[in-house]
Amino acid sequence: MVCQAFVSLDIIFFTLYMKIRISYHLLVCSFLLIFIFLTGILHAQWHPDSVPEYFKKRYLSEEEMHQPLRHPDFVETPPPSGISRMVAEYEPMQAVLVRYPLGIPYSLIREMAKDIEVITLVSNNSQANSVLASYESNNINTDNCTFLIAPTDSYWTRDYGPWFIFDGNDEPGIVDFPYNRPRPNDNNVIPKVAELLDVNLFGMNVIHTGGNMMADGYVFGASTDLVYDENSLSPTQIAEKFEDYLGITRYDVLNDPQGEYIKHIDCWGKYLAPDKILIGQVPASDPRYNDYEAVADYFANTPCAYGYPYKVYRVFMPGTYPPTPYSNSLILNNKVLVPISGSQHDNAALEAYQQAMPGYEIIGIQYTGWLDTDALHCRTHEIADIGMLYVNHMPKYGQLSWQDSIAIETGIKAYSGSGLIADSLLLYVSINGSSFVPKTLVNTESNNWQTYISGYDSYDTIRYYLTAADESGRSIKHPIMGAIDPHLFVMGEKELHELTIYPDTLLFVEVLEADFYIKNKTNTEVQIENISSSNEDLILMNFLPEFPYSLNKQDSLEIFVQITVPDYTLLSDGFVEEEIHIYSSLGDYVVYVRISEDLLTGTIEMENVRIVTLSPNPFTETVIFQVKPIKGNSSLTVMDINGRLVYQYQSATSSDIIWDGYGTNGEKLPQGMYFYHFRHDAGIQSGKLIRY
Repeated sequence: MVCQAFVSLDIIFFTLYMKIRISYHLLVCSFLLIFIFLTGILHAQWHPDSVPEYFKKRYLSEEEMHQPLRHPDFVETPPPSGISRMVAEYEPMQAVLVRYPLGIPYSLIREMAKDIEVITLVSNNSQANSVLASYESNNINTDNCTFLIAPTDSYWTRDYGPWFIFDGNDEPGIVDFPYNRPRPNDNNVIPKVAELLDVNLFGMNVIHTGGNMMADGYVFGASTDLVYDENSLSPTQIAEKFEDYLGITRYDVLNDPQGEYIKHIDCWGKYLAPDKILIGQVPASDPRYNDYEAVADYFANTPCAYGYPYKVYRVFMPGTYPPTPYSNSLILNNKVLVPISGSQHDNAALEAYQQAMPGYEIIGIQYTGWLDTDALHCRTHEIADIGMLYVNHMPKYGQLSWQDSIAIETGIKAYSGSGLIADSLLLYVSINGSSFVPKTLVNTESNNWQTYISGYDSYDTIRYYLTAADESGRSIKHPIMGAIDPHLFVMGEKELHELTIYPDTLLFVEVLEADFYIKNKTNTEVQIENISSSNEDLILMNFLPEFPYSLNKQDSLEIFVQITVPDYTLLSDGFVEEEIHIYSSLGDYVVYVRISEDLLTGTIEMENVRIVTLSPNPFTETVIFQVKPIKGNSSLTVMDINGRLVYQYQSATSSDIIWDGYGTNGEKLPQGMYFYHFRHDAGIQSGKLIRY
């Protein structure tokens, strides 16, 4: 990034040239010609091939261009102990690092200092006092402004600033790296930040730059292939160092779709959450269009740390004048600071962020100094909250297989060392859009906590999020969010592994006939192998299907039971007790039969419960069900020899029922044997029905 000491007429000229090259705006072209004439600088041809090489190296001066990229003072240290975790930009931050002389507007300093510490790099105390006075005169909250005396070469704190980690001992630390510019002062800033924060410092010998590094806060990271261009290490060796020092186990190294000299990922992409990424977009007529779409497609089809593909959000960044460097933004806790330059696309860019990050305060920072390859993110660097509260949870997602309850497990760490507040450790659950209901998390071991989600049904949509707070005053939600933007999953179909028998007890007191149902609520076909009674002289089931009988999923089979009057043994309470056994591929079931003594001894005669007479039976075209004039509701069902329902009729009276032999679906039924089942408030009657 440009060192203010190296700003020259050539750089100013090149900046104007780049704008012309991108936008082809006639007015800018005219201005360039006037500018060339007034300065007396003559360039015979200005096209990509004639651009000075040093302009392609992040605004290196010509003097820097001839300096070798050496880091004699850099020392690679052993990696951190245990498994490290690199902090993501959208995690809690305690400060932001900038440099003076500034490359950012005072309006940005003012906005950041409202609620977070702004640490300004200065060369000496005298400069610190001068900057403080400037901040005061620009209405900046200087209570949140501090200074770090550290001489610098440029204002690109993003590129040479620190990378924060927590190591395997849960200790905060900073990883240093050889900065990919010959700027010794910039390269020495990271150790001074580590000293200021009093955290461990580790040196990783991979030439790199912060503008070309994203981390998701779990185990994934991304850069362009610039990291391969600038290192003599192999891709495998680089990946190994990233895992050892940063805990990055999947390092996505991508082609640069922007096609510019800089090849920094923050010029076109940005992690917004572990499962969200913002990718730039250009018009279909742009030669880079397919490259941008290829990157977006890659993330849309690649699992994030949570296990499902990234949610890809697009922001239109055509690169026309005024600049549109919208991905070059800064996330500071609940704020997103977006560079804008007065382009017609500014409002749409802010809306894209709002859609992707509901509840965050999206703030446009207008400045004439932004470039498409160098904007707000490049010139600032967040300082991680080294005492942050961290919730480590792998969310449920997609459609889950049925479970009676879902265990939600999470790790919770207070890096500050403060105790957790028990009644803040909650799981909030919403089923099908209902209000969120809290459930208390229970400690299972060490830093692990658990609770359960239940009370849902098949295909219900469940949303949830976690909360935690500690005694240091910190609090957090998971997922990290500005507004309610919870995890979501859908419960699959409830899987039953047993047949449903209803009722499971038949009571014969005033009737000689009854029925029960065998319902298959499982998701597979079930074989009914046999149905038999414990006393076949007393319990008759004349209308059973042939066995084995296939009961398809969600189908039911109705079984008619009749009582005869043979020898019997009375129970002490005046009832005979028998059983009906059902044998199936899912196991054996029992329906209990209890028969009143009065019914068996003839106190209630058979004729008294016969409430319907058929005429004629057998029949050819029409059969009449003649119903006794008894008040009450009645219904008739007719089934074929396989037990399947073919006709059904209901009435609120006891009037006769005429059936023409057509099924409920309107089709004429074939000749053969059928079973009828007549229900009335006064009783149940079943029998055979034959059609010739």
